[in-house]
Amino acid sequence: MANVTFEQVTKQFGDYIAVNNLNLNIEDGEFLVFVGPSGCGKTTSLRLLAGLESITKGQICIGDRRVNELSPKDRDIAMVFQSYALYPHMSVFENMAFSLQLQGKSRKEVKQRVQSAAQQLGIEKLLNRKPKELSGGQRQRVAVGRAIVREPAVFLMDEPLSNLDAKLRVQARKEISKLHEELKTTFIYVTHDQVEAMTMGDRIAVMKDGILQQVDTPTNLYNNPTNMFVAGFIGSPAMNFFEVEKVKQEVKAYLQLGRDLVPLNHYLSQLTADIDDRPLTLGIRPENIYHPQYLPPDIQGCKIRAEVNLIEMMGNELIVYLETPDGAEFVARIDPRARVRQGETLDLLFDIQRIYLFDREMETVIFAK
Repeated sequence: MANVTFEQVTKQFGDYIAVNNLNLNIEDGEFLVFVGPSGCGKTTSLRLLAGLESITKGQICIGDRRVNELSPKDRDIAMVFQSYALYPHMSVFENMAFSLQLQGKSRKEVKQRVQSAAQQLGIEKLLNRKPKELSGGQRQRVAVGRAIVREPAVFLMDEPLSNLDAKLRVQARKEISKLHEELKTTFIYVTHDQVEAMTMGDRIAVMKDGILQQVDTPTNLYNNPTNMFVAGFIGSPAMNFFEVEKVKQEVKAYLQLGRDLVPLNHYLSQLTADIDDRPLTLGIRPENIYHPQYLPPDIQGCKIRAEVNLIEMMGNELIVYLETPDGAEFVARIDPRARVRQGETLDLLFDIQRIYLFDREMETVIFAK
């Protein structure tokens, strides 16, 4: 086992900077997830660590060893690819044993390691089959098993669940998380799916345009994002954003949201000195918006009028898509007992104790409650 360190790592392809000055320390035994949209640099970062791409600037260390110049086979890592990359002409046993045979391990040790990994993953009965005889979930387990048998210091996983259907993805997430607990080895996992990131990672590294935006625990990322990108990327449905302005009426201060006013003094008096007159964006998560009939007694709500554009009944909740009279669109997750009709106008309630304020130009957080 080993910790992993990226020190001012940059990867450039011609004029394109895929990873820009990445500084990150991953602790020994940690499960860290790289997450972000396509092209953000997460897979490139993983490939730099694996030795599949060369580093333009900076250095990567695994444990105490600088690995920039080491070949992939000498880095003591094992990688699970999105495509699984199984040899079609080999059996499951042969696929899992291949890397050990290349290392010159004895037949006895190879058999013992393969059978142990197969038992962990519940694929003992598949060892004599060829990849074409396996389902997607079974191939995914074989790919993970092939990595386990190497007993590496670091496991690297590049979107290993993307080829599975929704039900199998949930099951596979649990299996990989359980495997990490059993092996207590460093796992570095790449995904574009923020649900996978939130449910699997000890910490999550959020990337955009090759730049690390924030690295933190799932809870802290969700509750205390550093900027609008992180706030909007983490959470499903995504956080709602509204352009607002600070206004004064008599002795009271408000945030003007279209035709509605958020009473700043009453709920957020500590902000009045901090936000001055800069352009602001207000953020609120869909679950902090309530139908007035089902407002919890401890919530301080601010009334916002909007028209219902679309309703999605999810069983345990309603996902309602709305639009204010000024054309601002947003999403609310409300009590499924609420009677809501498409096209009607509602006075919904925003929990003003759960809002976020961002500098509209810099997109950095000013206030998170």
